[in-house]
Amino acid sequence: MSELLSPPFIVQAELPAALRGQGYAAIDPTALAELTGAPLRDLQGLRASWGRLVTDAYLRDGGRYRRRRHSCYVLNAEVLEPCARRAHWQPLEYNALHGGLERWFEPVENEVANSRAWHQILLGLGRVASQLRGPQTWFVEAHQFRIDTLDGIGRPTPEGAHRDGVDLVAVLLVERHLVKGGETRVFDARGRTGQRFTMSQPWTTLLLDDARVIHESTPIQPLAPGGYRDTLVLTYRSKGFQGPPST
Repeated sequence: MSELLSPPFIVQAELPAALRGQGYAAIDPTALAELTGAPLRDLQGLRASWGRLVTDAYLRDGGRYRRRRHSCYVLNAEVLEPCARRAHWQPLEYNALHGGLERWFEPVENEVANSRAWHQILLGLGRVASQLRGPQTWFVEAHQFRIDTLDGIGRPTPEGAHRDGVDLVAVLLVERHLVKGGETRVFDARGRTGQRFTMSQPWTTLLLDDARVIHESTPIQPLAPGGYRDTLVLTYRSKGFQGPPST
């Protein structure tokens, strides 16, 4: 197996400058724990819930490789309020494969959503969003994903390289088990520069200024039966949640 390209990690203190300068930043698990105040042992305590995700019934490529849960929050001045269950929606401009479709997913389990570590992650990364755009009310979507290889290939981003139509995107690797591939790629949305690497260590985190970069992850294949890749994707958006245009 070829050697994996390591993420270009920065220390926590360099994070605001990196996001402003190049539009993305990768931090290691220790830096994530420092940023959020959540000890790694508490973060690890969340991992079992990824084994209880629900099959994504909306994949338009006909695949069965994705499981997920989805919950929404409003974050204002360090106060995190859960929202009533709502559909995940993106315009075709940002998701050519699944855009324009109301997708209703099962919510994050109460045991996870009520945990201190979960709240610390959402609050800590909300502070990063406020450093990037200024303090304001954030509309947060939390997606738990498992991409498996039961049918041979799993696609973390079946829509290809994309933006999400938000202010800040955070991609947290939760677990990578018996797979190859899954390379992360980040490109300047208006130029030719880019970066590629593989997130392999649990709680490695990639932060993206969604207005300035596009991103994707390449397909995964099994090294042995039962391979999968688990991530937590958080998006922070001002001006409300995305939704279908008013009629």
